[in-house]
Amino acid sequence: MMATPPPPTVRKLVVEVVDARDLLPKDGQGTSSPYVVVDFDGQRKRTRTVPRDLNPQWHEHLEFVVSDPATMEAEELDVEVYNDKRLGSTAAGARKNHFLGRVRIYGTQFYRRGEEGLIYFPLEKRNLLSWIRGEIGLKIYYSDEPIEEKQPEKQQPADPQQQSPVPPPPAEEPPAPTATAVETQSIPPHPVSVVVVEEAPPPPPSAATMANVQEAVVHTPVTEEKTEVYPPEVRKVETSCDQRNPKHSTSSGGDCAAAPRVIYGRFVSCSESLDRQRSRHDLVEPMQYLFVRIVKARGLRPCESPYVKVRTGSHTMRSKPARNGSGNPEWNQVFALNQAKPESTLEISVWDGGPNEGFLGGVCLDLSDVPVRDPPDGPLAPQWYRLEGGEDRGEDMGDIMVAVWMGTQADDAFPESFNSDAPAPYVSYTRSKVYQSPKLWYLRVSVMEAQDLRITVPPPGTPCDIRVKIQLGFQSARTRRSTVNSSLSVFSWMEDLFLVASEPLDDEMIILVEDRSIKEVGLVGLVTVPMGSVEQRWDERHVVASKWYNLEHGPNNYSGRVHLRLCLEGGYHVLDEAAHVCSDFRPTAKQLWKPPVGVLELGIIGARGLLPMKTKGGAKGSTDAYCVAKYGKKWVRTRTITDNFDPRWNEQYTWQVYDPCTVLTIGVFDNWRMFADVVDDRPDYRIGKVRIRVSTLESNRVYTASYPLLVLLRSGVKKMGEVQVAVRFACTALLPDTCAMYSQPMLPRMHYLRPIGVLQQEVLRVAAIRMVAGWLARSEPPLGPEVVRYMLDVDGHTWSMRRSKANWFRIMGVIAWAVGLARWVDDVRRWRNPVTTVLVHVLYLVLVWYPELVMPTASLYVFLVGAWYYRFRPRTPVGMDMRLSQADTVDADELDEEFDPVPSAKPAEVVRARYDRLRTLSARVQRVMGDFAAQVERVQALVSWRDPRATRLFIGVCLLVSLVLYVVPPKMVAVALGFYFLRHPMFRDPMPPASLNFFRRLPSLSDRLL
Repeated sequence: MMATPPPPTVRKLVVEVVDARDLLPKDGQGTSSPYVVVDFDGQRKRTRTVPRDLNPQWHEHLEFVVSDPATMEAEELDVEVYNDKRLGSTAAGARKNHFLGRVRIYGTQFYRRGEEGLIYFPLEKRNLLSWIRGEIGLKIYYSDEPIEEKQPEKQQPADPQQQSPVPPPPAEEPPAPTATAVETQSIPPHPVSVVVVEEAPPPPPSAATMANVQEAVVHTPVTEEKTEVYPPEVRKVETSCDQRNPKHSTSSGGDCAAAPRVIYGRFVSCSESLDRQRSRHDLVEPMQYLFVRIVKARGLRPCESPYVKVRTGSHTMRSKPARNGSGNPEWNQVFALNQAKPESTLEISVWDGGPNEGFLGGVCLDLSDVPVRDPPDGPLAPQWYRLEGGEDRGEDMGDIMVAVWMGTQADDAFPESFNSDAPAPYVSYTRSKVYQSPKLWYLRVSVMEAQDLRITVPPPGTPCDIRVKIQLGFQSARTRRSTVNSSLSVFSWMEDLFLVASEPLDDEMIILVEDRSIKEVGLVGLVTVPMGSVEQRWDERHVVASKWYNLEHGPNNYSGRVHLRLCLEGGYHVLDEAAHVCSDFRPTAKQLWKPPVGVLELGIIGARGLLPMKTKGGAKGSTDAYCVAKYGKKWVRTRTITDNFDPRWNEQYTWQVYDPCTVLTIGVFDNWRMFADVVDDRPDYRIGKVRIRVSTLESNRVYTASYPLLVLLRSGVKKMGEVQVAVRFACTALLPDTCAMYSQPMLPRMHYLRPIGVLQQEVLRVAAIRMVAGWLARSEPPLGPEVVRYMLDVDGHTWSMRRSKANWFRIMGVIAWAVGLARWVDDVRRWRNPVTTVLVHVLYLVLVWYPELVMPTASLYVFLVGAWYYRFRPRTPVGMDMRLSQADTVDADELDEEFDPVPSAKPAEVVRARYDRLRTLSARVQRVMGDFAAQVERVQALVSWRDPRATRLFIGVCLLVSLVLYVVPPKMVAVALGFYFLRHPMFRDPMPPASLNFFRRLPSLSDRLL
């Protein structure tokens, strides 16, 4: 008869906050009003405030739910004591609640109900400069309580003996995008800033902890600590690494016969060298990782798909099942465990992946003497360790080959490792990667003529319209109408068509000849040309031979021939970015590349204050952010930091710089492709981007700055957070070589000898972007097309009223110096400052009398102006400017028009209103253009005799001026004209001068317009 299974239970942890003694006075009146905040496993609760008492008593029970009882010993309980400023003296001037001390307690110090006791823990400091005293009395215990029927989701298996050591992870509820992400993507409430926690290490696990290796089961690795919105007075801070023991503790006993033994003395102590290590990643903060390479095992009992579980502190990770189910499985897998909180031991256990999930053995390593691998060193040699503590204790458990070392994110094994910061199901979508854009060519198709075409003679009066169409993948180009001889036997075009081709050149180009003389377009013939057979050239002096290609229409049906010249142009640079923000100007042909002038180093440190982009569990907001940087053909992508509004990447990358007048683009995105298995295929949402021009960086200087991430939405511009980067341009070239580049053309010579039209260039750029996006989407993990399009500004050429205003104000800013100079001259003429006017008279006399000093004086003046403005130079590279972009003052209707696709999806009334507004704006531009044309035509009218009297008067004055200049010395004429121009206002007529009146009376062609 089978025994009745026990009811399902849930473990609850109870913290009884009893009292505190001898607290520090913080309210300015010799007392404090303390309260306690307790944090466990993301659950935060607080007690009431005891007013003005240095020995407060609470006697409150705070209850927490233990999500995973198997890992409770690795959890931490934070107890923090604060002074409530609301009950203190206002004269103290405190803006936040005072910190009175903290205690950190680990799961090994939790006791079952009935075994607990009152323990007084000494309060710890927040940092070395903190002044803390006193102690707090706590009772901490846990109990397993039956689950009510209304909570079926928390039920556990009935028979603990049949419980699998690694239960399958619960079905994850798919996340949903937030309103901000949907609009990107209003603004949800900004999260309160939280200081990053750096906690003290836990004590070494006890023997009972080691005995539970067989039962300690965690299927999904612990992810990075989640950032929560705390009240301003509750902040986690960095504490010292030494953990003071409480006054009273009870050690729990247990049988440790099945536990792996701790191996000491197997490693060389290199802890000091880790501090002195000079990392290659000197632009970012070094992040310590414990690297564990699991190679293989031998001598295991036969089992099905064995796997390895690695555990240290709160991190537990599981390897992939071995393909070889025999006694010698192989994994060859590397784990990177974050060591922000140093641990003392490392547990490696081998499990049977079959239905029984048996424990095969394990080994426990002491981490106090772990070797440190410097980045130039080779890989650390793995060693064999004997497995112990398996279920068959009387037999030999076998051996496992492992390599363990300490390193940073600069380690060669880090990019391909299984990181403890990433959740297990999404490791492949969260790794850092480096991508390379495909090699792009311009395909030039010179269509010359066609012969022997079998066409239908068009009706009389209808012109013969024969055209050639070129297709390559998704691209197509068509010639103009041909010219034909009288006998309709030879059709000529003499036209060049351009397409974009991508390596590998395994596509086929289709050439079609179409007859458009009739209503329905008829196909005359076609020919297919493999791209691998097209000749490549990188010099315009090399003439590619033309060829005749036979056209076919149907099987073995000759329908004429076409004369073409095909070549892949390697002397052009295929633009996939806008010319003003281009990151590379090198031609396609590598033979034409010049040596690099330096190295660009980028350290992506992290981001701060990111807005939530998705909701998990129906309520909790989160952001899974990663960063992408693009320069030249190289794209880099950082790892994804999951569920964190303040991610820290600390990754560094380098690029070769061939031209300093280029732009580095950095973008931040929210990862949605990592949930491809649980949600529909969603694109990654953009958070913002920053551009840094390399030429604005001084050589060999590190710039570290935070840039706002701005996104223009339909509701207006929105700050999505900040990204912190460090950048350095290490210029290895000599100063003359670098300066000489400023005198050379930016684009390759083919762009100037055989230029491509602006409109055609933009069409080719869109095709190139589509090719790059398709290429990178086939990588693993894929870099989505939405990321590539956003980084390359594919929609930068579209119409926008906001951009038009921004460009207008840019023009006004450029000519502002000329307006300022004109105002200064007018002030001199009007004698607003007599001293200045007199000095200008003297300077003018000197320059007139010694004209050879004009150019040196002008050059010296420009030098002085430049030296003066050196004081106001930008200290750091500037990012996106919201005011310059007119994003802070843009109208809502203008934004809606900017986001409206082509063709418009708006109602007819809205489109008509926008059209009328555009007509009004165009009328103003038309008027300005007409006025400019009229002024130029008046200048032409001086000698064109359109107004005979004016022309006769003008040429007569010119004759008189010539005679005077022949007689009078030119210096005297210059002095007279200058003094006349600078005469005192009392000698001036307020009416316009005669010369201006004469010019305004000259005729223009405006009266001839209809």
